[in-house]
Order: sequence, then structure tokens, then C-alpha cells
Amino acid sequence: MNRPLKKTNIVLRFDMRSSPRCKDTPADRYKAALEMASWADVQAVNVIGLSEHHNTDDGFLSAPLQLAGMMIARTRRIRVSVSALLVPLHEPLRLAEDISLIDQVADGRFSVTCGLGYRETEYQSFGIDWSQRGKVFDEKLTVLLQALRGDCYQHNGCSSRLIPAAVSKIYTLIMIGGNSKAAALRAARLGLIFCPPIDDLALEKIYMDACRKYGVKHAFTILPGEPSTTFISDDPDACWKTIGEHLMYDAQAYGMWHHPNRRAYAESFASNIEELRHEGKYRILSPEQALKSLQETGSLHFAPLTGGVSIDAGWKSLRLFEDHVQPYL
Repeated sequence: MNRPLKKTNIVLRFDMRSSPRCKDTPADRYKAALEMASWADVQAVNVIGLSEHHNTDDGFLSAPLQLAGMMIARTRRIRVSVSALLVPLHEPLRLAEDISLIDQVADGRFSVTCGLGYRETEYQSFGIDWSQRGKVFDEKLTVLLQALRGDCYQHNGCSSRLIPAAVSKIYTLIMIGGNSKAAALRAARLGLIFCPPIDDLALEKIYMDACRKYGVKHAFTILPGEPSTTFISDDPDACWKTIGEHLMYDAQAYGMWHHPNRRAYAESFASNIEELRHEGKYRILSPEQALKSLQETGSLHFAPLTGGVSIDAGWKSLRLFEDHVQPYL
């Protein structure tokens, strides 16, 4: 276990979704997420990732900017990223105000990947026309970016300027997500980094070609690198018996949101826990296996509260990383 690593990308992710069999209260789980963020800040974890969805039956995180701000306040080193922020569902000036405030105190440790979303029910809940979602996205992105830059802009018939504007360079603060050609072109047109949820080299080429056309100076694509939701256990077989139902719930709940235009590595096609194990998108590794995976790929993606996994089980996985994997980094 002594082979050194040149560079790692270790992610701690929270979406706060819980199965009906989860025994922890939502309040306790949010408090645990904040404690885990503080823990990650002094470990070898690189980034905390937060997601956004609305109108769900299982408590999926619906206020990621608020949670991001709390985590920024609890940490000093680690980056906090919201991916994806569903811009069409929000008032853009309100978004700009919230993002700018976090950016004032984050010292460059905060970023947002803006997404279109793929659930029509969310659009209905906010009174947004699903059939016009691309147009709405572009219009609200325009206002959001103008506000964050501190430009004077017209919105709702009023001339406005955001004070204070964002401190960070816009291309480090705001990124564009999506898995379509339109998303890649949108990112290039706006001169922003492109973050697709799937490893698609053809899509990356579309983006880079468009960036050359638009003369983008900071063209860059962040590909997910086939991430697997990972837990660490001294006894993976026993751990599967303990938390497997929650991982299966998470996979099936995500799968129920299937949309023909959605492509994401995280989407599972397993119908039972055994299939889920073999598929590899959710995995429970021994400390030795986790270190080997890091040596081979440079990446680990932890989601310690996945699908209602108990707080205690989530902490046990993180402590095993701290005690038996991190010392070899």
C-alpha cells in the first residue's frame, strides 16, 4: 500500500434524498452533512458537491445555495460546488444576489454549474413553461451573468446593477452543465467551462470547436470520469446487507426520473441489489481496494448519506478513509 499518488480528485457529495426506511430525522441529517463538510475540510477531500431538485417525495435537496453557504462558513480550504443549479426555476436577480453573497466570503472556493433540468413536474410547480425551457434558460442566464459581473442591465422593465457584484472571475464561478449539443454550444457562446454529466468525447469536441469559433480564452471541459458512489468497509459483504437497500432505493428513485434526453453516468439499470453490486455504479470497497482504485484512477466519490444510509454508517465509511486510506496519500 505504499505506491505514491501524483494527484487525486476526492469528492464528497450530498443530495439529502432518504428512503422511507431511514430512521434519522431530516434535521439530524442536515446537521450531519455540515459536520461531514467540516471533517472533509481537514482531510484529503477536494470538493463538496451539492445537487438540486424540487417536488420530490424523499426530501431531495431543494435549497443548495443555502446549504453551500453554510458549508462555506464551516470550512476554510475545501471547494463547494452546486451541480446543477436549475436556473430556469429561479428569479435570476435573486440567484445573482445569493451567489454573489456566498462568493464574497468564499475566497474562490465556491462555484455553480447551471443546468436546464429534465423533470417537467418541477417546471409546473414553479409555473415555468416546459416547452420554452431552453429560451427561458438563456434569458435568465443572460441576466444572471450581467448581474454577477456588475453590469447595468434591464430586467422586468427596470434598470438595475448588483452591488456588490461577484468577486471571482465569472468563468471560475459559473459553469454550464448538460449532455446535449445545445448545452455544449451554450457554454461556448457564453465563454464558460462545460461540465457534462457523461464522458462524451464527441460532445467535448463540439464545445471546443465552438470555443475556437467564438474566441473563448478559457475553454475547458470537466468530464465526470465514470464516477462510482463509494463506501468503505472492513467487510463489504456485510455492509451491502446493511446499507444495500438504501443504495438500491437511490438507484431506483433516480431511475424513475428517466427522460429520453437525459444521459448521465449515475443512471443505474439494476433491478436488484446483486445486479447493483455488479454494475459498479454503487460500490462498497475495503480500505485496500479504495486505495488501489485511487492509484488507478486518481478519483473517489463519497456520498455518505446516499438514499437514507444512516448517519452512523456514513461516518464509519469516512473514518475508515481517514484512518486506513488517507495516510497513504
